[in-house]
Amino acid sequence: MEYNKLIDHTLLKPDATPEQILQLCNEAKEYHFMSVCVNPHYVPLAASVLEGSDVKVCTVVGFPLGMNNTKTKLEETELCLKLGATEIDMVINVGMLKAGEDDYVQNEIHLLKQAVGNKILKVIIETCLLTDEEKVRVCKLAKEAGADFVKTSTGFSKGGATVEDVRLMRETVGPEMGVKASGGVRTHEDLLAMVEAGANRIGTSNGTKII
Repeated sequence: MEYNKLIDHTLLKPDATPEQILQLCNEAKEYHFMSVCVNPHYVPLAASVLEGSDVKVCTVVGFPLGMNNTKTKLEETELCLKLGATEIDMVINVGMLKAGEDDYVQNEIHLLKQAVGNKILKVIIETCLLTDEEKVRVCKLAKEAGADFVKTSTGFSKGGATVEDVRLMRETVGPEMGVKASGGVRTHEDLLAMVEAGANRIGTSNGTKII
């Protein structure tokens, strides 16, 4: 297995500088990672540095709380795509899921997937805030809405990816849909454990160390 092609090489810290983003992109090119994952502000920079390479530009929408209006998430998605993003990692509205507003959650995912089209949409469900029942529910909603991946975490809440959550997500969505483990994946052993549990994409800021 090409472990490098599982990795979204990630830098989402609020104090990330242009120089650090350049370093991230150059490391991604050197190691042939699947993508870099950067905040929307740095999409144009990443896209320009990575042009002509095999590394995709991933960005985050509604990040990190997911509490933006759907219209705001949609406009952010459309702008990021215009600026060069090829993958979008959106955060669900966790409060609406917990309130049982499943139609709202599914519709929001569906609208963003329509905007993304044939590019990749990953749905961050923030597992550390959910019960197992809620994790199953939202994974089914994301699948029904046409999303390409479900993703464990933003890395900015009270917990990251766990083997148990990845396994539950994989069991729920089946073999065809993507599962991204993100948050706290720091070593090669962590990566292997997540892959064994069913992840086929890894979000980590430790990609070079892992490989």
